[in-house]
Amino acid sequence: MSESAEPWDLAGEYRRELATASHVLDMGTGGGEFLLTLTGDLPADTVATEGWPPNVEVARRALAPHGIEVVEYGAPDEDVDALPMPFSDGRFDLVLNRHESFSPTELARVIAPGGRFVTQQVGGDEAHELAYWLGEHHEMPHVNPARFRSDLEESGFMVLDAAEHVGAYTFRDVAALLAYLRLVPWETPDDFTVDRYADRLLALHHQTEGGPIRLTRKRFWLRAQRR
Repeated sequence: MSESAEPWDLAGEYRRELATASHVLDMGTGGGEFLLTLTGDLPADTVATEGWPPNVEVARRALAPHGIEVVEYGAPDEDVDALPMPFSDGRFDLVLNRHESFSPTELARVIAPGGRFVTQQVGGDEAHELAYWLGEHHEMPHVNPARFRSDLEESGFMVLDAAEHVGAYTFRDVAALLAYLRLVPWETPDDFTVDRYADRLLALHHQTEGGPIRLTRKRFWLRAQRR
C-alpha cells in the first residue's frame, strides 16, 4: 500500500507551538509513537491520554521514561460530550490531537485563555468506496473541517489556520487491501470475513483486473486559540 501525503507538516506545526508551551496535553497518543518523535521539544509538564485499553499500557511503558503520564480517557465518537476530561479548568496552554475524537466544550474548559489547540483529523467519509464493494461502510459525515471549525468557534475558540487534503490510498491488489483491513476492522461490516465476502472480493479483483485498487484518503487540520 502507498498513500498520498498531506501538504502540511504536522510535526513541524506541533514543534512551532511547543516552542512557547509550558503545560501540554497529547490527546489519543496511541502507543506514544508519534509523541516520542517530539520528546526533545516537550516541556517537563506533558501529559497524554489514550482511550483504547490495549494501547494504554503500551503508551505508559513507552512514555514513562520521559516523565510523561498517560491517563486513560477517550471521548465517545457517538457523543463526545458524554465523558468529561479528567483535568482541572485551564490546566493546559497547548493541546495536541492527532486523529482523536474530542469535545469542543471540554477543550474550552481545560485550555487556559490564550492557549492553543492543534488537531489533524481523518475525514469522516474517506474510503467511501468500501460501501460499494462490501455493501456497507461506517461513515461519520459530521467529521469535516467546516463542522469542526463551527463547533470550535461556538465553544470559545478562534480558528487561526485550517486546510483539507483529498488524496488516495493505493493497494497493489485485493490481497494488499485485505491485509490493510485486518488492521482497521472498523472500516468493514461487522460480519466481515474473507469467506463470507468472497464473491464481492472476487468481483473487485476482476473489476480492477488484478489491481491496483484505490480508496479516497481525506485529512484536515486546524489550529485554534482559546479566547
